[in-house]
Amino acid sequence: MGLGKYIIKRILIAIPVLIGITIIDYAIMCMAGSPLEMLQGPRISEAAVEARKIALGLDKPFYIQYFVWLGQLLQGNMGYSIKSYQPVSEMIGSHLGPTLLLMGASLIVSLLMAIPAGIYSAIHQYSKGDYAVVTFSFLGSSIPGFFMSLLLIYIFTVKLGWLPSSGMTTLGTDGGFGDVVRHMIMPVIVLALSMAGSNIRYIRSAVLEILQQDYLRTARAKGIGRFKVINKHALRNALVPIVTVIGMEIPVLFGGAVIIEQVFSWPGLGLMTMSAITSRDYPVIMGVCLLSAVVVLAANLITDILYALVDPTIQLD
Repeated sequence: MGLGKYIIKRILIAIPVLIGITIIDYAIMCMAGSPLEMLQGPRISEAAVEARKIALGLDKPFYIQYFVWLGQLLQGNMGYSIKSYQPVSEMIGSHLGPTLLLMGASLIVSLLMAIPAGIYSAIHQYSKGDYAVVTFSFLGSSIPGFFMSLLLIYIFTVKLGWLPSSGMTTLGTDGGFGDVVRHMIMPVIVLALSMAGSNIRYIRSAVLEILQQDYLRTARAKGIGRFKVINKHALRNALVPIVTVIGMEIPVLFGGAVIIEQVFSWPGLGLMTMSAITSRDYPVIMGVCLLSAVVVLAANLITDILYALVDPTIQLD
């Protein structure tokens, strides 16, 4: 099967999956309660709340609300925020850049830590260095992100005063590359350490399995140097599990960024999502859920394509 046909086939399969995800998300969101409950109070009459309910279409059954939303989406309209009255597409567009910047930097840093550490740990199995790397990986994956965030803020902001603890730029300034980097350091460290912790063990086990293959034993028996055996033969065949790790990280990053952006007040999708959840802003929540689902499905598709590019023996059937 050609690459083009494979991509079209996967997209056609992804469409019903995507619709199913949106139905489940919309149902869960509706069960959580109405956004109009946030408006109720002594200063707002029940008539005003009822009029607002009819205007937003919340008086209709769940399935009708969903199909109205889906029909607007197919016309390119993601709706308007109930809280701020802004177009949801514009809100997502304005917050997407900071999130992609944070996710991209965190992914690169985590891979720079996990790949060399995982390979080193596999090559030096049962050594002191191996135990140290494995211990670090367990700590990285076990410590909750919010706890690590608060710990870093206490050390580097409260005690040492080296790094800012919130925002993307310093208030009252034009920002700049250096200022953005200083604000990124702590959230990137938290996300990268969490991902690297689990990835190190995954890469270590994959490389250990490859090092035990017969063709590597034959290469060593022929007198090929250790460096060449590992870097030319073993590492090349370990690219498939490494690609898997990268594909798994993108959805994890989207979920982890929600909490980390909230802690560090990073102006990305995570902060916007938390604000929408607390105010039950249906259109914004559905817009973010839809984007997250598309990202996950796209990451899976790209991972499958990279499999075939890394290992020619894999057929895209």
